[in-house]
Amino acid sequence: MPDKAQASDTTGGVEAVERALRVLDCFEPGDTGLSLKEVADRSGVNKATILRLSVSLEKFGHITRDAEGLFHLGPSLWRLGSVFRQNLRMGPIVRPVLASLVSATGESASFYVQRGNSGVCLYRVNSHRLARDHVEEGEIIPLSMGSSGQVLDAYSLREGKQATNIRKAGYYLSLGERDPDVAGLSVPVLGLEGELLGAVSLSGLRVRFSESVVDDYRAAVLDAAHQIRTEIGEI
Repeated sequence: MPDKAQASDTTGGVEAVERALRVLDCFEPGDTGLSLKEVADRSGVNKATILRLSVSLEKFGHITRDAEGLFHLGPSLWRLGSVFRQNLRMGPIVRPVLASLVSATGESASFYVQRGNSGVCLYRVNSHRLARDHVEEGEIIPLSMGSSGQVLDAYSLREGKQATNIRKAGYYLSLGERDPDVAGLSVPVLGLEGELLGAVSLSGLRVRFSESVVDDYRAAVLDAAHQIRTEIGEI
């Protein structure tokens, strides 16, 4: 079976490389392993080609295959993602701001960016408390769920009443959306021309996000977002 036709491309790319990238791009958040048929259906690459490509992809650690024959993304992609994050000029700016936010509130702080239909935790400083919301850098979140997902969605993709209300308020408070015991408060970080750079998020146990402290948390997160935007604008 030939590969499914893709949109025409006049850039002169290498067809075999593009097929391999289509295979890698077919994986989505929440996948626990894809069968050969699922990879073929999602990528549009035929099964025989996938099997040939997977030999090279496995050799370089971009794909692995388990005992049941299911395909998984490989560890080399995490390494490349780590290099990407480390090379971003935002790192030296964002990390100290998140650390200060954790010191001021005692809760965990994150910086999320929107990638396609998902959000990615680019930078994270976890709370020093034993009972906390724990997230790792590189973790993928769905949009339209949780404070950071809602903010990224509202400022990048979504139209409608919810998105309008979030943009009007300038923040979003989530109480148990992704986990019934976890709360989060996120604020967008916008560039000098109003473009979305990411979202600063403060998260922790829901019982600690009481009405008496939420206003202070919101002020702290807004200040963090403003500081990041200002320092990025000076680069």
